[in-house]
Amino acid sequence: MTRVKRGNIARKRRKRILSLAKGFKGSHASLFRTAKQQVFKALKYSYIGRKLKKRYYRSLWIMRINAAVRPFNMTYSIFMFNIKKSQIGLNRKMLSQLAIIDNKGFNILVKQVL
Repeated sequence: MTRVKRGNIARKRRKRILSLAKGFKGSHASLFRTAKQQVFKALKYSYIGRKLKKRYYRSLWIMRINAAVRPFNMTYSIFMFNIKKSQIGLNRKMLSQLAIIDNKGFNILVKQVL
């Protein structure tokens, strides 16, 4: 069997991993084996982080809406029930933005669903 020299392909593969590891500390950025492990771990955490970000923002919007409706002696769950019953098609993100930016408009909305 003939010998296969994988010079270009191997260098390209290693260079891709090391470019992904740019900015890591110590040997994690320069040595291929450790860089490969850290890149895999970083990619795994970035995938998980994209999922967690969605959860975090949804809970943030819920907290903001809850804080905004408390002065009207109402809880978040009752407010959302009344929103759905009134067939108002605003999602949680828009409701929290209304509560922060346009407080008067949000107060009118709360009084309307009471």
